[in-house]
Amino acid sequence: MGTDPEVPVLPPTPPEAAAVFGERLDLAEHYVALLGTTGITRGLIGPREGPRLWDRHILNCAALSPLIPRRDFTQAVIDVGSGAGLPGVVLAIARPDLHVHLVEPLARRTAWLSEAVHELGLDNVTIHTTRAESLWGTLTAPWVTARAVTGIVQLAEWTLPLLSVPGQVLALKGSRGPTELAEAERALHRLGVARCEAVRLGSPRAEDATTVLRLLVDRPVDAKRFRAQGSSSAGSARRRRDRAKSGGDGKVSDRGDRPTSR
Repeated sequence: MGTDPEVPVLPPTPPEAAAVFGERLDLAEHYVALLGTTGITRGLIGPREGPRLWDRHILNCAALSPLIPRRDFTQAVIDVGSGAGLPGVVLAIARPDLHVHLVEPLARRTAWLSEAVHELGLDNVTIHTTRAESLWGTLTAPWVTARAVTGIVQLAEWTLPLLSVPGQVLALKGSRGPTELAEAERALHRLGVARCEAVRLGSPRAEDATTVLRLLVDRPVDAKRFRAQGSSSAGSARRRRDRAKSGGDGKVSDRGDRPTSR
């Protein structure tokens, strides 16, 4: 009998995952299993993503962890456009010293996230079914993360008002990330970014090195100015992208969590 192409094939746990997740490796493996089963059947992950969940998604997202220094107190992280929890859930598993706020406007996605977080027993995660802009003035954190949500200038407009000072936006991008940042640098400075840089890091098993665009803010931004610009939300951007794409190849539409850029 032939293999049903819709049946997910989960990859074996790579050796370096133990170094990344330590004693919480079993949680990471459980999360991979959830992504590769209900994450696919309920449209959070493209059906072809199962075999490459570790390399393309989990280890790619875990590469953010060293950019957030460990402190002797709990730090908050706001993950914007969380989708299936990439990178927010990965950080919550790898870093129990963080409290991660998953911000995702689509209720069907946060329903799955709520079930996954409960099954994993993660007590350092809070889920918000809303747009990033709706949290301006009510939720702040020194760290904001996002993975391939939108262009870096648009992302800055959504996320800078969420930062406490000093604070950083850490945006996972693809190989074109440094070029995008160079083209956007002047606009980012006008928005209030004090310094920005492209950082390449990640596991040698990843399909290509993880590129992170890091935006540093050293003074509060004026949220009123951002509201006046009338920018649309991360959820709106994803819905527009979803309508334009077909699912199932990693460049996922409403059947998936992220495009392939990391």
